[in-house]
Amino acid sequence: MNEIDVLKHHEWYALAVVEMLDSDPVLVLIGFVLLMTGGEGVVQGAVQIAYRLRVPPLLVGFTIVAIGTSLPELAVAIEAVAQNEPDIAVGGVLGSNVANVMLVLGTACMLGSGDEAGAGIRRDSVAVILATVLLTAFVYYGSIPLEGGAFMLILLVGYYAYAYVSSKGKADAEEPEETWLPDNILLAIFSTIAGGVMIWKGAIFLLDGATGLAATYDIPTAIVGLSLVALGTSLPELAVTLIAAMRNQGGVAVGNVLGSNVMNILGILGTASVIGGGIEIASKFEGRDIWVVILTSSLVAAMLLDDREIGRRVGATMVIGYIAYMSFLYYSTT
Repeated sequence: MNEIDVLKHHEWYALAVVEMLDSDPVLVLIGFVLLMTGGEGVVQGAVQIAYRLRVPPLLVGFTIVAIGTSLPELAVAIEAVAQNEPDIAVGGVLGSNVANVMLVLGTACMLGSGDEAGAGIRRDSVAVILATVLLTAFVYYGSIPLEGGAFMLILLVGYYAYAYVSSKGKADAEEPEETWLPDNILLAIFSTIAGGVMIWKGAIFLLDGATGLAATYDIPTAIVGLSLVALGTSLPELAVTLIAAMRNQGGVAVGNVLGSNVMNILGILGTASVIGGGIEIASKFEGRDIWVVILTSSLVAAMLLDDREIGRRVGATMVIGYIAYMSFLYYSTT
């Protein structure tokens, strides 16, 4: 084989590899691998950070992990405001909060993590309820003004400070959660950040591949929009929660869901309002959607406040309920 033939052979091989990597099934596979690997890094880093800061893993899940897994929602909200599409920002938060509670937490409970939240569960459950009430008030007001957005961000920062002060030192009373990560705070921070980046990239790959498969097999775009796009921003929460639940680290799992819902309302909508100088909320959100958020968030928060175990059967019911809700949205739209 002469030099020209060798170059042609290598060029063909390179094109074949690129084409294979660009195929939709491979994108989906890569997305899942990145999501699960990144979720492992975030969970292990969060557990080690909680140990070094002497705070319960629930607090780290509620703050650091929740902020990291809410980055896709934040990116979508900022882009929606920039394109003058506030309905996407508001609808994304409402849909994500429902998915976090019904699908993500429901899945964790099916794996047996609904009764292992640890200290601070009452405090964070109340935070979810109050944030939901505030969102409901803005929905019926018809907008989130600039001042309202700034107030939401101040509330979020203040609550994080209060949660840290009230939780500091309380981890000593709990049995440390197992982690394979070495006892090194810098390594734990790197693991958390690197895992978050992998999760975000994995969500992009998975969405691109799934959307391509939908187009290839003529799946209606309504299904893609209602399921993949809405669910896509909740994939990081799902990945982290699945890994935490499988490793019996319920504090990170439950804290991630509660924290993400509070972050979505106060942090994401607050930021979008400040950047956009206020955002309008369409009257259509006053009906079914906001009440689904209220019912799902309040039900789970009430069960946690009452120290009730969210067992496997309840978790399965939550997941089935989410699938039924998605089906209802599709058929009502079409």
